[in-house]
Amino acid sequence: MISIELTVALVTFYFVMFVTPGPNNIMLTTSGIKYGFKKTIPHILGIPLGHFFQIFLVSLGLGTLFQTYPLIQQTLKIAGCLYLFFLAYKMFGSLNSKKNIKETGRPLKFYEASLFQILNPKAWVVAITAVSVFFPKDENFITGIFYLASIAPIVCLPSISIWALFGSGIRSFVSNPKVKQIIEIIMALLLLATGVMILI
Repeated sequence: MISIELTVALVTFYFVMFVTPGPNNIMLTTSGIKYGFKKTIPHILGIPLGHFFQIFLVSLGLGTLFQTYPLIQQTLKIAGCLYLFFLAYKMFGSLNSKKNIKETGRPLKFYEASLFQILNPKAWVVAITAVSVFFPKDENFITGIFYLASIAPIVCLPSISIWALFGSGIRSFVSNPKVKQIIEIIMALLLLATGVMILI
């Protein structure tokens, strides 16, 4: 049954999971630094939509499928880590010349940010944990699904926006190419470390 206590616990769980460092937030910080907050908005908006559908699908039984066939989840985990390594490589690659430092490339588009959640191992952990722990018992099944899935983007949006704002906020302080290189290298290393930790 849906209660105030359950909702407070769910919102707290989502907030902690969405606001803490992870692939999405590292990418948003980098995008904020390179392109500014305004150009990062499609990326920001795409992430909550991806979470909505992910939690919706897990509620419908995808989580059970992962438990029955762990190879599927393991394959997604490896694919997600490889993509994180690719993103880290692209960050390193953007530092090869002064020309490339000048905001070449583009921020992630709305649909790309949504689809990335399929390859985001942390997003799967959030979805499976939310459904396993917080699905309201003795509640209509469809109501329960929409309850879990709809609260996620409401909490996610302000939580992840903080990271894009932070990146955008320090943008003026990293106009120096060397400082910008150092920050981008740190972000790339964080992505690499995230991927390694997920694999381990």
